[in-house]
Amino acid sequence: MSARILVVDDIEANVRLLEAKLTAEYYDVLTACDGPTALAIAAAEKPDIILLDIMMPGMDGFQVCRRLKDDPETRHIPVVLVTALDGRGDRIQGLEAGADEFLTKPIDDVMLFARVRSLTRLKLVIDELRQREASGRRMGVIAGAASRLGGSGGRILVVDDNERQSQRVVAELGVEHRPVVETDPEKALVTARGPVDMVIVNASARGFDGLRFCASLRSDEATRHLSILVIVDPDDRPRLVKALEVGVNDLLTRPIDPQELSARCRTQIKRKRYTDFLRQNLDHSLELAVTDQLTGLHNRRYMEGQLSALVKRASMGGDPVAALMIDIDHFKKINDSFGHDVGDEVLREFGIRLASNVRAVDLPCRYGGEEFTVIMPDTRLEDAQRIAERIRLHVAGSPFRVAGGAELLTVTISIGVACTVTDLDTPETLLKRADSAVYEAKHAGRNRVVAKAA
Repeated sequence: MSARILVVDDIEANVRLLEAKLTAEYYDVLTACDGPTALAIAAAEKPDIILLDIMMPGMDGFQVCRRLKDDPETRHIPVVLVTALDGRGDRIQGLEAGADEFLTKPIDDVMLFARVRSLTRLKLVIDELRQREASGRRMGVIAGAASRLGGSGGRILVVDDNERQSQRVVAELGVEHRPVVETDPEKALVTARGPVDMVIVNASARGFDGLRFCASLRSDEATRHLSILVIVDPDDRPRLVKALEVGVNDLLTRPIDPQELSARCRTQIKRKRYTDFLRQNLDHSLELAVTDQLTGLHNRRYMEGQLSALVKRASMGGDPVAALMIDIDHFKKINDSFGHDVGDEVLREFGIRLASNVRAVDLPCRYGGEEFTVIMPDTRLEDAQRIAERIRLHVAGSPFRVAGGAELLTVTISIGVACTVTDLDTPETLLKRADSAVYEAKHAGRNRVVAKAA
């Protein structure tokens, strides 16, 4: 898995060394020798990962990281701080600035590439979600992303059979979050499917394999998007690398530093909420793409796709497909007399009545304006006509309460019914027959059902 990596260091020898290592592994490498140049390149090139030295003159790595995370265009880019320092204060400061990880000089190649691969996978997911969200915004079906999504008040599941360690974790996180502890991995998998933002796993648990548990989370559709932080021994390099390969989001080495634990949890929860926000926007945009926003019924585009498949199946010897074409009588008079707001109320109420008077397998849709259609799989003409009559009676028999209940309107509908009869039928011919039947119903005085056999 390749990626574009921006290497930032004021010492050219360090830049060239990292560039050579990354290029040898087929990464595309960009370089910068100071903070302002790094910010400009990040904004222009949008790299996948930034390896950022802390100790630089003028603008240090902490300042650059804050600037990157404050900019909506670059805040999603993972930042790895590279430093000769290994102090607690620097890690805390870096995490609070928004850094995703640290590498200590001299850089361990195994940890470097494991961390780069892990962050690249994460970045690919976020990039895809961001691109789809941007497409939704351009189409006007979803709003823009929230400027900030907090990383506090999270629901955290701690999976650990070391009682003393888990109690320390809960005591630290309980001030800001809502942690719960589970010692049984099977029960923990069930709990993780509930409302959980993050899972903390002891990779060195005695009673279960912590990394196998992490792998189970990643393989389960209900939990694969959870943020996972693993607690590991700093000297257990094979387990550190394997954890990243399994797909954990972050690592915390023992002994656990309370402030570092809090900072890492805050970062992971913030990222989880951001990706959840993007996914929800995507789901919403997909729903809007096939749904009529006024009535909540499916729209014409969705109906045409479903009808095409059903008619094709019928033409190959499958069960017949029926279509109802429905027109609200004198709808223009309602708009002219009471206004378009009342007209919209009538359309919404009719959508509810239509959906509640067809079968679960039927597909009620708004065709356009005051026209509606119902696609009825596995339905013969006489059965469709009977259902159409039931809909007509229900609409005409109960007035529509509109204008906040101040007005009662008697509304009637005309319905045309058609059904596939030969293997030469197409969606267009079926709808055309139903539409012709509607015209006959309206011409004959409205408020009636007309079926057209062929």
